[in-house]
Amino acid sequence: MFVSESQLDMPVKELPPLRVRDLFLSSRADHDMLSKFLAKATHAARSYSALVLNTFEALETDELEKIRDEIGIAMVLATGPLHRLSSKTEDTAGRSSNVLPHEDHTCIEWLDTQITGSVLYVSVGSLACMDSGELSEVAWGLANSGQPFLWVVRQDLVPGSDGPCLPKGFDDMVMGRGRVTPWAPQQEVLAHRAVGGFWTHNGWNSTLESVAEGCPMICRPQFADQMMNARYVDAVWGIGFELEGELERNKIGEAILKLMKGSEGEAMRKRAGELKKKVASCFESGGSSLLAINELIDHVSSL
Repeated sequence: MFVSESQLDMPVKELPPLRVRDLFLSSRADHDMLSKFLAKATHAARSYSALVLNTFEALETDELEKIRDEIGIAMVLATGPLHRLSSKTEDTAGRSSNVLPHEDHTCIEWLDTQITGSVLYVSVGSLACMDSGELSEVAWGLANSGQPFLWVVRQDLVPGSDGPCLPKGFDDMVMGRGRVTPWAPQQEVLAHRAVGGFWTHNGWNSTLESVAEGCPMICRPQFADQMMNARYVDAVWGIGFELEGELERNKIGEAILKLMKGSEGEAMRKRAGELKKKVASCFESGGSSLLAINELIDHVSSL
């Protein structure tokens, strides 16, 4: 499937508010195979007795209603955000398999010394990467912004290198207000009072974790569902915006200040705070997610 540049901003009428650019588009992807896979998955779902989704009713009300209407499953259970049901300190999957680095809990001690709401947390997850030039631009964008930050720089963040190399002079420029770590306890970081924004790749887990803590986002999606998630963060929930185009230090600095200091960022923070309250309420007695979980337990018990 070929998509021209002029078509990228065209709306996908079946899936508002998505645009063509928000779909699974990649020069390396087999779009015909992906289309067949999604069609088979949707067809198979119609035979399910229940569909369990890691979201919550107040976040995706219209989308959940559409799934219920169009797929025709008797039970569509929105039980999320599921990470709220597990310990924030457990990372057994990553640690036991050595897939992810050991979490650096000393960064929490550093956050304890920072002003409330002042720190930008920067992490592109466990899979997204960048080249050495992009790494340098991000480094200088963070440095020049003057904003405190906690930046996750994985050992494999720059593919084909022996490890990411931060530009000369960067450490001296950010000393005291910037912290770089190979991996952070993300849920604990996002819940920390000092963190006021999240630069994210918009994987669904990271997006939900940010929503649950009322943390507005700078979105930098790369692949899979990330573009769709970023679109919802921006166009539907109004709790962040996408940093588009090439990474360039001045543009990065402006985006950081927009989120952390500007009136637009403050409005996003307020809306994010309202969503945080809705997350809390969905697990209270009579809350939508708690009811869905109980319904799931009853259903499984009856089989």
